[in-house]
Amino acid sequence: MCHFSFPSRLALPLAALLVVAGAPLAAPAQSVAEPETAATPAKPADTLDSLFSELKHERDEEKAKRIASRIWAKWRDSGSATVNLLMQWANTAINDQKNGLALDLLDQAIVLEPDFAEGWNRRATLHFMMGDHAKSMADINRVLALEPRHFGAIAGMAAILSASGNDELELRAWEQVLEVYPSNRQAQAKVGELADKLAGSRT
Repeated sequence: MCHFSFPSRLALPLAALLVVAGAPLAAPAQSVAEPETAATPAKPADTLDSLFSELKHERDEEKAKRIASRIWAKWRDSGSATVNLLMQWANTAINDQKNGLALDLLDQAIVLEPDFAEGWNRRATLHFMMGDHAKSMADINRVLALEPRHFGAIAGMAAILSASGNDELELRAWEQVLEVYPSNRQAQAKVGELADKLAGSRT
């Protein structure tokens, strides 16, 4: 499936609430927090803060996608050649449907670089694909503790909240994506759809 001033005070409570509440989680596995377009090489002068500022103010969808791709490129670089290789191997294992091997590789990457948000995010994706939404949400919590602006992880949270049938919290999650990534069409559509659904249920 499918990220200024970001309301980080909301991100962790959303995930924590779902885990504590023990909401039922049953939905077809899907990819969590995947980029919408292929990553493009980051420009040398780019910093995450500058890129997020651009993303916040860009209203053209295609231009925003290109900025998002540059953000993903930065997120995917752990700064460690070993961890980057483990991540590549994990992706290959996932593509080959060797989920157990992929999980072991991601566990190793996280042990080596516990502050590498994308290691946690990729493992959250794998847990979601394997149907373990509680572990996926726990990893998303860690991603957002390290990078509260991670629109991919917030979209993953929204997918889990959708599977649990919690429309109000799912709406809040998609609204958070729009705080970071206002031109994201999926988030725009979901916010409109959920707002209409909730309004209808209150009439």
